[in-house]
Amino acid sequence: MKQTTIQYKLVMAGTGLFLCFFLVIHLLGNLQLLLPASEAKEQFNWYSHLLAGNMGIKIISWVLLISIIAHAVYALILATKTKKANGTQYVYDKRADVSPWNSRNMGLLGTVILVFLIIHLKDFWYVSDFTTMSLDKQGYKDMYSVAVLTFHEWWYVLIYEVSFIAVGFHLLHGFFSAARTLGLYHPKYVKLLRYTGWVYTAFITGGFMLIPIVVYFND
Repeated sequence: MKQTTIQYKLVMAGTGLFLCFFLVIHLLGNLQLLLPASEAKEQFNWYSHLLAGNMGIKIISWVLLISIIAHAVYALILATKTKKANGTQYVYDKRADVSPWNSRNMGLLGTVILVFLIIHLKDFWYVSDFTTMSLDKQGYKDMYSVAVLTFHEWWYVLIYEVSFIAVGFHLLHGFFSAARTLGLYHPKYVKLLRYTGWVYTAFITGGFMLIPIVVYFND
């Protein structure tokens, strides 16, 4: 059972790190929405067309989807095994004194993120691949207009912001957990790992949270 748990954690670490890499690429693409409107539309639609029309990107997108599913499924399996292994809890649980809030609530954070992903994929991926869309002057699907209209809905912006707060907490714990699982959390490099984890989390979370706010307040 111990060996199986280690294998599950390795899958979690591997898929988690792949998703971390994807978030960087995705954010860099989405930052084009902050450009002046005319330039943003041209650039973002070209970027979206490049992603949709490249076979290599399509393969990566399927790998991404499989990674998300595997990450969620193995997280659920590990949580179930941990709960069974722990058995009956003590009347007074002292875990709050020794572990951060996010590490004790990864299930809640993961659920918030999963619900957001379903909404997000429906509003963008489904619209792009399975509906008839208007085209821009270059003949590309006008994903820019879809993004702008979506980010002008206050309720969607609110969901987006709350979800990326959850992503930030999830990333911070996941980054350090993956480092431990892969044997990278060496005393010599603890400070560097912590600094890298905090900087990465701040960059990803702050970047994604900034975009819908700027778009929402732009006429």
